[in-house]
Formats: sequence, structure tokens, C-alpha cells
Amino acid sequence: MGDANLMSWNMPPKTTAQLTMSTTLDVSMDKMNISDDNTDKEDIILSLCANCGQEGSNLKSCAACKLVKYCSRDCQQAHRPQHKKECKKRVAELHDEELFKQPPPLDDCPICFLLLPTLNSGRRYQSCCGKRLCSGCFDAPVYDNQGNEVDNEKCAFCRTPRPDTQKEHVERINKRMEKDDPIAIHNRGIDYRDGTNGFPQDYKKAFELWHRAGKLGYALAYNNIGYGYYNGEGVEVDKKKSKHYLELAAMNGDADARCNLAITAAKEGNWERALKHFKIAVRSGHDDSLEKIQQLYSVGAATKEEYTKALQSYQEYLGEIKSPQRDKAAATYEECRYY
Repeated sequence: MGDANLMSWNMPPKTTAQLTMSTTLDVSMDKMNISDDNTDKEDIILSLCANCGQEGSNLKSCAACKLVKYCSRDCQQAHRPQHKKECKKRVAELHDEELFKQPPPLDDCPICFLLLPTLNSGRRYQSCCGKRLCSGCFDAPVYDNQGNEVDNEKCAFCRTPRPDTQKEHVERINKRMEKDDPIAIHNRGIDYRDGTNGFPQDYKKAFELWHRAGKLGYALAYNNIGYGYYNGEGVEVDKKKSKHYLELAAMNGDADARCNLAITAAKEGNWERALKHFKIAVRSGHDDSLEKIQQLYSVGAATKEEYTKALQSYQEYLGEIKSPQRDKAAATYEECRYY
């Protein structure tokens, strides 16, 4: 699913015991004495400088963890060796709290008002108006006042004729880019990556455009950047940067990036973390992640309850996207499959 699928899947060894961190995968605050009264102890601690104990209303919190406060930069630096370990631990906890939140779903189709499918083939971007339509509405037949089917070579939303030439298509994308349309910007990045639609292959330009689209909220752009760093496509291999951009993509709702993070965690032997990612991806409609959870259940890395809940979650998603019109389009055209 998506533009860039990152890695292959290797199953953990089958065992009746709990899987451990070892696998056979081939990828390899100062203590203070506070009287027991009706005052909130945490508030008292946070109203004092963690280094010198000075009280004040203008103390500055540690920018990273927000756990402690300081009266000056000197106090913060002096307390750093003592606070460093706790700070890093809290920063990691805060990061995971954000990372493992269920991201918001895609928008609804502006015509049928049903949730847009996660699968890319289940939706169509319109360069004329910048709308994303479901495949069912995109390919639905149009009839005149007498009930006769008429030419449907127009945008189902704004009724603008579809572009006849590559030049017209490029000009429409250019206009959408001028309006900071993140999908148009991302798609132009694809042109530069692949050397299509008359554009030279230029990975540097592709990455520039994907960074721009990502900052505008388009998660798939960050997934492509993460993919590039993972495999060294257009950039040097950098697994740390790859993980960073895949996490940005996942937190913004890209299910492929979420699945890729799960597979990375599995390859590192962290099955609990992998399972968390797979569960979130399933709720977002990622069928491959449901299959992975089933496989983990088959070898004892996931419980029956966890698999059952994942299956129910996926069924709930299907209930939100299924429609006779989409089914008809999918049955007629393979490229309209939406789940």
C-alpha cells in the first residue's frame, strides 16, 4: 500500500513460550521533604528551582521534559548531570505517547460523504480542484435529464474536463502548487524522483518538494523521505533519519509508514512495540498489518484476544468505507480496488 513500501516481513521463530528480545530475524528530580498537608506536592516541587531551591513565579521549565524548573541558565547547566538520565527517560515517554496515539482518519469523500479508503487505489486526486474523491464516485456513470448515460470525462466534483495532454496536466499541478496544495507538491516530487511527465530525474528536488509537502501536512511525503533514507535512494543510507521521518508520517496518519515501523521494531526483536504499531495500522485500514498480527498470534507473539480485537477493528473500518458504488467500481476496474 502507498507509494513506498519499505521492508519485507520475516516471521519470528515458533515457540510456545513468550517471545524474547532475541530473535532469528536476518536483519538484523531532587528528593525533598514536604510535610503531609493539603498542598499538592508536585506543585511545590515545580515552584522551586531544581538546583538551588529558590522559589519564584518566573522559573523556566526544562524545555525537553517539562519535569523540573530553574531560576537561571547557570542552575540548569549545574543540574544537568544529575537530571540528564531522568530527562531522557521522560522525553522518550512523551515521544511514545504521541507516537502511539491513533491518528485521525482520512477525510470523507466530498461527494458521497463516506470515509475515504486508506488504500491508494480507492481514491483519486483531482488536479483541477484539489479534491480527493473515492473510486466509486470517480468512476460513477453520469446521466442526462432523460436518463441516458453521457460522457463522464469530467471531474465528478467540479465538472472540469479531465486533462487531454501531459502539458495540461503539468499546468494544473503548477497552479495547485502555487496554492500550497500538499498533494500536488508531493506528486511533483514523484515526477522528479521517477523522471516522469517531462521532468528530469532529480532526487534532490524530489526531497525538497516532499519536505515542503510534509510540513503542509501530507503524511505520504514523509513516508517517501523515510523510505529514501532507509534504502539510500537519492541520499546516503541513514537509519536514524529514516525512523524519524517514518514516525512523522505515521503520526500524521500514513498506515504504510506505521507498518514499516512495526516491521523495523520486529527486526530489532521488540515484538511488543511492533504489535502496538500493527494495531494502530489495522484501525487505519491496513490489511497487511492485520495479516501480520494473525501471523504473530500463530506463533504465540500475540494473544487470541489481541488478534480478535484487531479483526473487529478492521471490520469497523470496512463498515465505514464500504458502499455498493465503490464495490461496483472495484469489480469493473482492478485499479479501483479500495480494500
